[in-house]
Amino acid sequence: MKFIQLYKKALLISTLVLLSACSSEESLTASILDTTKPQQSELDVWIGQIYLTPYNIEVLYKWNQNLVDGNRYLYPPTQTKIKPALEIVQRIWLNTYTTIGGSKFVKLIAPRQLVLVGGVNLNSTGTKTLGEAEGGQRITLFETDYVDKTDRESVKQFIHTIQHEYIHILNQHKPFDEKSFAKITPTGYTANWYETKDAEANEEGFITAYAKSNIIEDFAEMASMMLVNSKDEYEAIIAGITNPKAQSDIRAKEALVVKYFKEAFNIDFYKLRAEAEKNTADVIAGN
Repeated sequence: MKFIQLYKKALLISTLVLLSACSSEESLTASILDTTKPQQSELDVWIGQIYLTPYNIEVLYKWNQNLVDGNRYLYPPTQTKIKPALEIVQRIWLNTYTTIGGSKFVKLIAPRQLVLVGGVNLNSTGTKTLGEAEGGQRITLFETDYVDKTDRESVKQFIHTIQHEYIHILNQHKPFDEKSFAKITPTGYTANWYETKDAEANEEGFITAYAKSNIIEDFAEMASMMLVNSKDEYEAIIAGITNPKAQSDIRAKEALVVKYFKEAFNIDFYKLRAEAEKNTADVIAGN
């Protein structure tokens, strides 16, 4: 008799648990998440039209602590500075490669995210990081708040970052001839490159002081310096070098950059530079 009573109690409890579980499952079918698509601002619509739709590049300008070094004093860009900065990148970088490399060039080889940061990224060495490339998928641009579209040097410094970082991405897709490049200036590379001024580095056969950090950065600096400077500005740098061997070394590196673009992507690098020069002049003139 006790066994029958215990069995009935157990059956009753099991039934209640089962009914409770069914009730819980039914309640789970009703989502409590807000799936309403957030309304886009005019800036977001413009970014979609200029970056996301044609190139599949997502622009991240809203603050996300996971995208930056939390140990640095960094902050999001000022709202009014975002579009002007992105217009510089669009016209001098995107349009240049699209015109010379073809409509699909950047779409096929590009970072999938572009992160904008307003402040200066200072290093303990006294230098500052202008940009970063992560795995070929993301490029972060610092100092967005400080770029001035009407000032040539300001524009050159800002666009130098993405031109340099994009060279790294291209190298990841198709490596350059490191062995030949390394033979040009086999000595002179140093982790303490920041102790050298650009003019001093020029006399050692390097286009900038940062080019002395390693072969990979040397190649990216050679290509990006040719792209951010006009032909006359670049030639003035070479002409200002008093060491004939250093001049010859930089010319040899230039030749390898030109050869790389032609063989790897069938791009005439001098035409690419001319297009970048034209677009830079247009941006500064406000055309």
